[in-house]
Amino acid sequence: MEFTDPDRTRLAVLGSPIAHSLSPTLHAAAYDVLGLPFTYGRHEVASGGLDAFVAGLGPDWRGLSLTMPLKRDVLPMLDRTTPLVDELGVANTVAFRQEGDRVVLAGANTDVEGIVRPVEALGHLPGEATIVGGGATAASALAAAVRLGAVDVRLFLRDTTKARTLVELAVRLGVTLEVLPIDSLPGTTHGFLVSTLPGGAADSLELVPSGPDAVLFDVAYEPWPTAAAGRWAAAGGRVLNGLDMLTEQAIGQIRFFVSGDETELLPDEAEVRRAMRRSVGLTDAITG
Repeated sequence: MEFTDPDRTRLAVLGSPIAHSLSPTLHAAAYDVLGLPFTYGRHEVASGGLDAFVAGLGPDWRGLSLTMPLKRDVLPMLDRTTPLVDELGVANTVAFRQEGDRVVLAGANTDVEGIVRPVEALGHLPGEATIVGGGATAASALAAAVRLGAVDVRLFLRDTTKARTLVELAVRLGVTLEVLPIDSLPGTTHGFLVSTLPGGAADSLELVPSGPDAVLFDVAYEPWPTAAAGRWAAAGGRVLNGLDMLTEQAIGQIRFFVSGDETELLPDEAEVRRAMRRSVGLTDAITG
């Protein structure tokens, strides 16, 4: 793996709220295994504040991880984008690259693989999927569901009038999307469900597995377990949490920061993954 721009060693995760983020822990564990001299922090940046933050960065900055509400705010700032960013209209990763006398901002989306890889590790390939919530992570969840084999997707929203962006994405992805009000969840069962709601927001929802192979991917991780995840597990379903997603999307980010290619494997990536998972209290392997 080529290590580009060695003088660029500073990285951080941005968003609001951000104090709870475990991204610095995950990245530090990875860079320790890789023997890279990177530092990775966190900064509170609200919507509308990203331009000013980036404008104040020095030449030692290598890249940024983005969480809500910045994953769409960043798009006008990007000089280069991966095909997935273009398809979804969402970027969670920015790398600063020196091209001659100018700095180029390259954007990537690693959230999709952050969902796909843990589900694949369980051997679960759903023909149908359910998504709860309609933000930027829901777009990644929809793309992930398609990659996992889903041809029919149900989308539950508090306000169904806000589904237009996801409906348009479903058309581009060639998947059938049924938009439903969130209060129609009771009485439904699910073989593969992704809750994109923040921690605690799904606690009152009735999420019921269709059987013992059913998977709930709850992207929340603080506090954990959520009430919804606890009920799903008690009903016999399998559960993945936001730390599984956070770890896998971080691996994609690290690939992008190091080599500029989010698909290029890291040296000894299996050991990097184990170290990252241990750093946040996960077992070595994904167990569901």
